[in-house]
Amino acid sequence: MEEIKFPLIYSSPKSGLEPLIDSPGKEVSKLSDFWQWAYSNLIDNAQRGVLAEYIVACALNIQRNPRINWDKYDLISNDGITIEIKTSAYLQTWGQKKLSNLTFGIQPTFGWNQATNEYDDIKMRQADIYVFCIHKHQNPLSVNPLDLNQWEFYVLKTATLNNRVGNQKTITINKLKSLDARYFCFEDLKATISAEYKNRG
Repeated sequence: MEEIKFPLIYSSPKSGLEPLIDSPGKEVSKLSDFWQWAYSNLIDNAQRGVLAEYIVACALNIQRNPRINWDKYDLISNDGITIEIKTSAYLQTWGQKKLSNLTFGIQPTFGWNQATNEYDDIKMRQADIYVFCIHKHQNPLSVNPLDLNQWEFYVLKTATLNNRVGNQKTITINKLKSLDARYFCFEDLKATISAEYKNRG
């Protein structure tokens, strides 16, 4: 194995007050301005997915740990439970003739190790637990992804997916319910994830 000459760079949480500085050292903008510019569209599929990860992180009280892109799983709890977050929604940012169907990607993947920049040899579902987050709101005039009343959460252990759907790449909400995935509110997520993990056999 080739020696790692440039080790993993860890990111610390930012306050948003950090300045963007030009060549003479003058402040051009603040980091919070960049966040506002880049991430305000929370209905966009990509940003909604990141927001859902943050929501679950808040439920687990691990939101101060900066997000890692392309990791094997989306979150790891304080108890060491690895979690994959999947999202779906009825409303999209584009004009719609009808509401979107609720489907989730569940395909097995080759896990990536950010410390070595190498992929695993075996394709699999990487996390212990899946949390399926549905932005259920259907009125574009009052849609607000920051309102947790507009979300539903379903928790399922990865072993159930492996045993019941094999290498299937996508799954619908109705199929998830047939696998005994049950609805939970935000306030119950932490206890539910822990209980599902302990019952993972």
